[in-house]
Amino acid sequence: MTDKVTTPNSSLFIRLLKHIWAEYSIIVVTILIFVVSGLIAPRFLTTGNILLVLRQTAIIGVIALGMTFVIITGGIDLSAGHVVAMSGTILILLQGNENIPLWVAILACFASATAVGFINGIIITKFQLPAFIVTLAVGAIARSVALYVTGGVSVPGRRTPEFLFIGNGSIGILPIPLIIWVVMALILGCVLAYTKWGSYTYAVGGNELTAKYSGISTDKVKIAAYTLTGFCVGIASLLNFSRVAAILPATSGMMFEFDAITAVVVGGVALSGGKGKILGAFFGMIIIGVVSNLMVMFQISPFLTGFFRGTLILLAVLLQRRDRAL
Repeated sequence: MTDKVTTPNSSLFIRLLKHIWAEYSIIVVTILIFVVSGLIAPRFLTTGNILLVLRQTAIIGVIALGMTFVIITGGIDLSAGHVVAMSGTILILLQGNENIPLWVAILACFASATAVGFINGIIITKFQLPAFIVTLAVGAIARSVALYVTGGVSVPGRRTPEFLFIGNGSIGILPIPLIIWVVMALILGCVLAYTKWGSYTYAVGGNELTAKYSGISTDKVKIAAYTLTGFCVGIASLLNFSRVAAILPATSGMMFEFDAITAVVVGGVALSGGKGKILGAFFGMIIIGVVSNLMVMFQISPFLTGFFRGTLILLAVLLQRRDRAL
């Protein structure tokens, strides 16, 4: 009699645990990483250090939000870091001119990055070219433009309080970049989960041909995803260069796209498309930030950064493959 009563309850509990793990495993893993990190490095859990990690990760984290949409559609964007350099160059050159209002410089930064994202989407969809090749080529063009305009040298902007506040300021104890990142994550998370555009994004990534036969304009969905990523890159560029009011176009934004893709994949977004959440990309970026912070704390060679992040991607992809097999 007891077995008949407890067995269904036990089964329900197990199903509940499986559901929690399936939906929120990235949060559980993040919490475990914080706990373990605090045990092996007690100073990691200080308020100042955690806020520093979140301030730093917010910049690439914003790019990861847009990258989530692109990867869910089955695409990829390898131009992001280079577009950061290009749009950042425009921002700093205009911001450095006393006769140009700051809002004009910021708007130009956003517009240029968004335009590149739109161009990526147009070329990929209308010419039926691989996203890998197109965004790689467009990224090279964007970096080259930044280098040509600046002559490849560092360009300083004006260190005005209102500009520096964007990247270095806080509201209460919360850094401005973190607030922007969280707000964008909430908005885009709702868009992906509760709007038609979000449903279409999943449909295109799950099976593009079926989505097309269902009446979905797959080209528009893809173009919108790349345009959104461009806009996110523009915001990341503002957050990045308002920290120091200067740009070195040869190295600025280098590997930002790799870190963003790593965060998205670690967060459970399938590289094959059709699966993933903004929540995963958000916490995936935090995990990468924690790993980077611990490397600094333990004085691990920065040359091993690629090793650890590459390992994270491989593990994440292997886990996705295992889940599909199950």
